[in-house]
Amino acid sequence: MPVPGGVTLLDLRPEPLRAAQPLGALLPHHRLVTLSLDEIEDARHGLTPADGPLLVLCERGVRSQLAARFLRADGLNAESYPGGVPALLRELPR
Repeated sequence: MPVPGGVTLLDLRPEPLRAAQPLGALLPHHRLVTLSLDEIEDARHGLTPADGPLLVLCERGVRSQLAARFLRADGLNAESYPGGVPALLRELPR
């Protein structure tokens, strides 16, 4: 699944994984926000509908599904990227 234009990417991966594979360099035309699942679950994410559609990423796609569900419950337009970052990397041009 290609990354649609105009989405804000939410990276749920822990810092060591984000540092090892930074998404900002791979997707420079997208806004990137790093959050934890706890911040999303506790509604401490600070996101609003003005942030636009949200595409949530994690290492395998499991936590991002849960996070997207919490964000939708908060009234936000959020979807999970199926398969997580490894799936995303397979989709990017080389």
